[in-house]
Amino acid sequence: MGETVVGMDMECNKDFSASYMLLKPEEVGFFDLMHILFSSDMEKRKFVDSSSATEESFGRRWIIFLSIVAQKTLSFVSKPLATLGSAIEMGLNLLSSNGNFFNLIYNSIRGRVVIPDKESADFFSFIGNLDKRPELDSNIKHGDVRYNAALSMMASKLSYENQPHIQNTVTHTWKMEFVGFYDYWNDYQGKATTQAFIMRDKGEDHDTIVVAFRGTEPFDSDAWSSDVDISWYEIEGVGKIHGGFMKALGLQKSVGFPKDLDTNSELNLARPKPLAYYDIREKLYTLLKENDKTKFILTGHSLGGALAILFPAVLSIHDDKWLLRKLEGVYTFGQPRVGNHTFGDYMKNEMVEHDIRYFRFVYGNDLVPRLPYDDNALMFKHFGTCVYSNRHYQAKIVAEEPNKNYFSPLKAIPMMGNAIGELVRSFTIPRSMGPEYREGGFLRLFRVIGLVIPGVPAHCPQDYVNATRLTSPDIFLPPKESNATTSHTKIQ
Repeated sequence: MGETVVGMDMECNKDFSASYMLLKPEEVGFFDLMHILFSSDMEKRKFVDSSSATEESFGRRWIIFLSIVAQKTLSFVSKPLATLGSAIEMGLNLLSSNGNFFNLIYNSIRGRVVIPDKESADFFSFIGNLDKRPELDSNIKHGDVRYNAALSMMASKLSYENQPHIQNTVTHTWKMEFVGFYDYWNDYQGKATTQAFIMRDKGEDHDTIVVAFRGTEPFDSDAWSSDVDISWYEIEGVGKIHGGFMKALGLQKSVGFPKDLDTNSELNLARPKPLAYYDIREKLYTLLKENDKTKFILTGHSLGGALAILFPAVLSIHDDKWLLRKLEGVYTFGQPRVGNHTFGDYMKNEMVEHDIRYFRFVYGNDLVPRLPYDDNALMFKHFGTCVYSNRHYQAKIVAEEPNKNYFSPLKAIPMMGNAIGELVRSFTIPRSMGPEYREGGFLRLFRVIGLVIPGVPAHCPQDYVNATRLTSPDIFLPPKESNATTSHTKIQ
């Protein structure tokens, strides 16, 4: 069975949820889409499957309209966008493989151009070209309270690369065990859209499994579709959860999110790839049973961060106390909101009960953590320990990042001023912090975008890597052990 067929021709079983609102962009017509702006009747809309017959709020109908338009547009430009991304990545690697632009011209004249291999360990993704640092911070060893956060961010950054690149970095640069890199199936998109890798950090005094989910690649329309799909499911006693992220994690059209897969069912046997949640859970059981002292951590940047925090949420819904007790912490970077206030309260209680530490890092004006909106139309809420870092990488624990919904006319000028400061800093930071913080020309060019849209370059992994390395250790201490919540590390 072809990859675009499996799971696409069946209705979703919503029995696991108390209420829901599902968007089906593949079934939308132009006039039907326009009508939703002027009519609250949801039952007559083929592209909306909702437990509620009407939606009186124009604000919510407007968001539905925008989400559908975005998903349809992404579907339409999927192939040319991927082709453009591939060409840009090849161009960037062609330049680096030949030294620079002038060497490339010289090599072309001599007929000795070095052509990069997209499947090699030396090939960098678009994200990787923004920050090519492969080494862990030698000043942050295991036992340092910053260690898990710094390791998690580097794993999150590495997750954007191909398997040979990831394996080579984990095995040879980090001297850790590479377990595997995986592609996972999305029942709703009918293709493999979720990626993650697993590694093992083992020493004399520790044994930690790290699961790193890949975030949204700039030219991956499938990942962007998961981001903008504002479908939601409300689970009784748990709250409302972002539907696009649940689908990416392994929600099944036929049966929802059961505790166990029916491995003998025709549907499961027909899937070309496994579902993320179930496959990772199985691999964790196998690895963690090898040593009673082994723990695991979950991490991810952007979309990857959303999947990282939803993984223990589904474990909790399934009452998998054994795995939850083995979970040492969740570290996310530039993570979007994943649920409503009820869901946040539910997860806070679960984290306390199972002694799981959850750090949600936000750098500067990063746009992604401010989405989806925390307003009357969407009502998405953050939870967990928010570590907010400013342009000087001074960090503090805050209840909510400043300018929580990003779009504010009053904040526009200060944000642009901050973006100018970040661009200037890219030239001065090697002198103030050391050569390992040097930024390349491609990242500096990317920072120019921040002069128009400040929240875009602020989402880059470079700043999150710097933030985890330069943040004061006090941030990671339990509240009763810490006498300060702000970092004293500052770029002069």
